[in-house]
Amino acid sequence: MRGVIFMLLGLGGYSLAQADCLPIYQHQFKTLQGQTVDFCQFQDKPILIVNTASKCGFTPQFEALESLYDQYKDKGLVIIGFPSNDFRQEPGNNKQIGDFCKLTYSVKFPMVEKSSVTGSSANALYQQLIKQTGQAPQWNFYKYVILPGGQKVYSFNSMTRPESEEIMSKIKPYLK
Repeated sequence: MRGVIFMLLGLGGYSLAQADCLPIYQHQFKTLQGQTVDFCQFQDKPILIVNTASKCGFTPQFEALESLYDQYKDKGLVIIGFPSNDFRQEPGNNKQIGDFCKLTYSVKFPMVEKSSVTGSSANALYQQLIKQTGQAPQWNFYKYVILPGGQKVYSFNSMTRPESEEIMSKIKPYLK
């Protein structure tokens, strides 16, 4: 029934195969290149989620995110970018966003299709992140860390750099 409700409300992908997943992982998104990202596959990994924008003063954080991805992806770190125009700094379409990320910052970590991350129109994952942390993104490059098994979700403001001790102290204990 939950899958039917998610589908009817347009709150993101959900499949019966995800029934074994904890609610925080019961999401599927398309990447900017059209591939499906199924969060169920990440249940045993730390995940760093970031809402992004191409025309923001924090956009250079892509460089640090990509560096972390290169350094820790083989140790289990998952980084996923969520482009959004909620703060009026991501005017491009999915192809333009993908081209910008690849050409300007050589981004290789998954970037999903543009969606809302705030308010009543926020995608289903962000609605859960906001509910669990009590913190909605206040600006672009707001970060969430989901620990393996969904045991804890942390939020970090845009000023907190991706490689900061605040964030890495949450992630490093779970890297292999």
